[in-house]
Amino acid sequence: MKTAIFIDDLFLKHDTGSYHPETPERLKAIQEYFEKKNLLNQFVLLPKRFAKKSEIELVHNGPYIDFVEQLCKKGSGYLDGDTPVSKDSCEAAKLAAGCGLEAIDQILEQKIERAILLVRPPGHHSLKGRGMGFCLFNNIAIAARYALQKGFKKIAIVDWDVHHGNGTQDEFYREKEVLFISIHQFPFYPGTGAIDEIGEGEGLGYTLNVPMPRGSTDADYKKAFENRILPKLIEYEPELILISAGFDAHKLDPLGGQELTTGMFEWMTEKLLNLSKDCSKGRMISFLEGGYSLPALAESVAVHSEVMLD
Repeated sequence: MKTAIFIDDLFLKHDTGSYHPETPERLKAIQEYFEKKNLLNQFVLLPKRFAKKSEIELVHNGPYIDFVEQLCKKGSGYLDGDTPVSKDSCEAAKLAAGCGLEAIDQILEQKIERAILLVRPPGHHSLKGRGMGFCLFNNIAIAARYALQKGFKKIAIVDWDVHHGNGTQDEFYREKEVLFISIHQFPFYPGTGAIDEIGEGEGLGYTLNVPMPRGSTDADYKKAFENRILPKLIEYEPELILISAGFDAHKLDPLGGQELTTGMFEWMTEKLLNLSKDCSKGRMISFLEGGYSLPALAESVAVHSEVMLD
């Protein structure tokens, strides 16, 4: 089976303004690195697909979607102090969500096995009725909802961005059909993700937060993966694994405070891929989230992608 990739120049039109860390240069750096390593032609290219409003409404409420659209039509504005939009931001966000839906359909049609979605804006902080933390629509949560709608019964989301995926956690906190696991710097933005946040009601025990102190190393993350994250995934036996793949825990990242090397992202990807072969027929989709050192981001995405090629 094949591994697909999605990247599109529309994402470069999401203009966050001068000096914002979530910049189009992030994707340009990845593209240039992939071209240098001749990586892109090793993947299947996913076709372009925009998420419909009804599909975005699987996670977000209608008034919020309308607000984002109207703000972008004005040409500029802010969803919060960290989250600017431009005239093309809403279309870019619809494409970022839509390529996840396309990946799920192609997995179900057995055209591909895995996918890497190099998207922006990112999504994991976005709440049902509120964008925040550079995020407009919650790409990975929309994909998980869509996968459930398409017949998947057990989905695991693994979020290794340096920031806790509060929007994704909030969406599935009371449900058992989606196991949400986040390993992140703590205490840190957005302030959620404490170890005692484990779900509620039917979702009790289906949220696993692994807060890591500032300055954590590869060895610290490996211990957390081997002792907590991998056993939880093995116990759950997901039919599909989705990754919120942020690379801002890299030691070179200007926003994070962790000490991970590029090799750690390769290691985590290998562990998840091997597990997915055992329990989910190798079905795995990776969504780009954070990562703000351009050299570290490009190199880390490349090793992550090479492992996904298997």
